[in-house]
Amino acid sequence: MRAFDCVIRNGTVVTGGDATRCDVAIADGRIAALAQSLDGARQTIDASDLLVLPGGVDGHVHLEQPMPGGMQLADDFYTGTVSAASGGTTTVVCFAGQEVGRSLGAVMQEYRARAVGRAVIDYGFHPIICDPSADLLARELPALIRQGYPSFKVFMTYDNLKLTDRQILDVLSVAKREGALVLFHAENADITGWLTDQLEAAGHTAPKYHAASRPMAAEREATHRAITLSEIVGVPILVVHVSGAEAAEQIRWARARGLSVYAETCPQYLFLSTDDLDTADYGGAKYVCSPPPREKANQQAIWKALAEGVCDIFSSDHSPFRYDDPRGKKLGGKEHPFRSIPNGIPGIAARLPLLFSEGVARGRISLQQFVALTATNPAKLFGLYPRKGTIAVGSDADLVLWDSHKDVTITNSLMHHNADYTPYEGIRVTGWPVTTLSRGTVVWDSGALRGRPGHGQFIRRGLPRMLHPARLPI
Repeated sequence: MRAFDCVIRNGTVVTGGDATRCDVAIADGRIAALAQSLDGARQTIDASDLLVLPGGVDGHVHLEQPMPGGMQLADDFYTGTVSAASGGTTTVVCFAGQEVGRSLGAVMQEYRARAVGRAVIDYGFHPIICDPSADLLARELPALIRQGYPSFKVFMTYDNLKLTDRQILDVLSVAKREGALVLFHAENADITGWLTDQLEAAGHTAPKYHAASRPMAAEREATHRAITLSEIVGVPILVVHVSGAEAAEQIRWARARGLSVYAETCPQYLFLSTDDLDTADYGGAKYVCSPPPREKANQQAIWKALAEGVCDIFSSDHSPFRYDDPRGKKLGGKEHPFRSIPNGIPGIAARLPLLFSEGVARGRISLQQFVALTATNPAKLFGLYPRKGTIAVGSDADLVLWDSHKDVTITNSLMHHNADYTPYEGIRVTGWPVTTLSRGTVVWDSGALRGRPGHGQFIRRGLPRMLHPARLPI
């Protein structure tokens, strides 16, 4: 009989489509067998009364990304991946920002160098395109797609990042030819810029006005425009961090027309609201992110979008800044008008417990939907499946042992990141990750780090596997 490295016994194994009681055997970092009463293991882990889930795949993460104006993200590739592992995530796909005039290939090499020897779990990268030169479109981008970067992001907002519609069409045409996926940050830059100027002229500069400067209408318009551009080229797209009912309605409209438009949402749109931005002091700066949290009533619209499959994936958009830090929310040691507050919040460790508790435990989504939203679907869309995102013979042994009955109150100390706050402080959740395995190695167990820096590997991703049939008109 073959000797397995490890057998996980007595758990309930859950995938995006099913759940069953069986043992999981691991050999050479991969799942070697799924069966009852497996023997012949060097190590045994008892998962009695626990769920055995695929490790989470978080496809929207910002780690050690250079920032302008003295800002600095709180997490590097070590602290960020430790936080991810503590929350049951075993693969992250991070954003790598291009600078105007720079080779995108050189940028990708720099990001990989930052992660080597430091990441605790596996990782990949989405290039951010802000300078779609003729050379990038003709040579660099196709080469990068073949080198394992089959998805990239474009912005419709931020002066230093936004592309024109013509430039977006050029990027989409490369994606169509190469089989890649374009991610959209969909907010209308002229609307948000004009509103910001109007608010400042009226003396409205407190953090709460960040939400007023970026209304749902700005997201709705840009989402519709992204859909239209994808329709013209005839290529699927992913709209990231869908925050509001109006953007979700545009995606429903596109799907009804047979367009392959995918959508992502994030915890801040289910658990935060404009009330969090509206504090008597500067504390609302902790919740400044874009798109911003909406009115509380909007949360139910996003839950509905998740339950109905309008939103295909659930990511953290982990973009952590320290609050009381001259490189963070109090840039230069000062309080700032909303325009200048570093934009982003932490959430990589809280992502899975929040969705499980309020989604599965409250009956809003099924256990299988939870796995699909947080592991299987992102693995498919980002070219990681079936190596990641499922429990199947031959897949990487990225597994999370999950206590579905454990009650926990979220505190910053439980997030194990380098930020000095969590926006989800004090939220009680039911369901918590107990043990996290990355390629068969226990990297987190019972509240303590077991993995080592450098265990995480760069994953060369294949082409995206689309979730819905493509019926594009061109």
